[in-house]
Amino acid sequence: MALGPAAPYFVASLGLNFLGGLSQRRAAQERARQTYQMALQANRSAEESFGRQQSTLGARLREEQATTAQSRLAKTIKGLQARGALKATGRAGITASLLLADQERQTANAREALNQTLESATRQYRRNVQGLVVQRDDRRNQLQSQVNQAYNQIPSLSSVILGTATQGLSQYASLIAE
Repeated sequence: MALGPAAPYFVASLGLNFLGGLSQRRAAQERARQTYQMALQANRSAEESFGRQQSTLGARLREEQATTAQSRLAKTIKGLQARGALKATGRAGITASLLLADQERQTANAREALNQTLESATRQYRRNVQGLVVQRDDRRNQLQSQVNQAYNQIPSLSSVILGTATQGLSQYASLIAE
């Protein structure tokens, strides 16, 4: 049952199979490393994009707040001017009180409408930021999945050895059968 003159070729074949398996393992490790590096870069890019988008949304909200504050002040001034004009007419009594109350109500309603618009813009800002967070987290999860998949493609050393042994046994059996 000795291999005789085929023994050196058999050992060389086993060695080449083993080296081929190690080479494939190393190539898979390198691909996984490259995937990891690309994922790191893509994650940095996603973070930068998230920051820019969030900054843009924040700037829009601040502009809306400033505009609303100016409009609220303008409505207050207009209401005070109208109130002063009513008082300047010299009217007194119930009619004047009703006119003043109506003017104050109109001013308050205008300010409240502005406040509601601003609250709505603030809620929309929060929803938009939540959407950005979801997008960023989804991108991170995709990248992590790609990295995990790349590392899962690396054959273990034991599987390389087992594959070499299996091929060796198969070749040995075919050599013995001859």
